Amino acid sequence: MLASKDDKLMGMQELLGNIVLWAAVSGLVSAQILKPIIHLVLRRGWDWHLLLTTGGMPSSHTSAVIAMTVSIAMTEGLSSPLFAFAVIFSLITMSDATNVRYETGKQAELLNQWSELLSEIHKNGPFSPQNLKTMIGHSGLQVAAGLVLGLAVGTASTLLMTNA
Repeated sequence: MLASKDDKLMGMQELLGNIVLWAAVSGLVSAQILKPIIHLVLRRGWDWHLLLTTGGMPSSHTSAVIAMTVSIAMTEGLSSPLFAFAVIFSLITMSDATNVRYETGKQAELLNQWSELLSEIHKNGPFSPQNLKTMIGHSGLQVAAGLVLGLAVGTASTLLMTNA
C-alpha cells in the first residue's frame, strides 16, 4: 500500500522533530567545526580539510554518541532500554576510537615509512608508494574532549528543542 501525501508529510514532520537525532547531529557538527578552530589556535594555521575529516581534536564520533545518549536520558529516562542501549553503544564507540582506530593510524604511519623506504630501494622498479591515511583514531584526550562537548551539546540542544 502506498503512503498518502499526508502520511509522507507527517513522517517528515516526525523526522524533523526528532530531538535525539538533532542532538546527535549537533554534537557531530559542533566537533567538526571546532577541529579547524582548535588547529588554528594551537598550530597558527587554518585547515579547511579538518571540517570533513575523521580523527583529531575533539572526537566527533564521541561527541555525537554522547549527545545522543544525553538526549535519550533526558527524553526517555535513565531506566529506559533505549538509554541502556545508547550507553553501551557510546562506550563501544569511544573504545573503538581510542584503541582499534588509533592503533590502525599508528600502523598506517609505519606502513607509509616502509613504503617510502621500498620506493627508495626500487627507484626504477614497478613499486610506487601510496600513503595511507594516518589520522583515523583518537587519543584519550581527544575522546575526553568529545565527551565533554557531547554532554554540553546534548543537554543544550535537548533543552532548546523541548522548550521550543
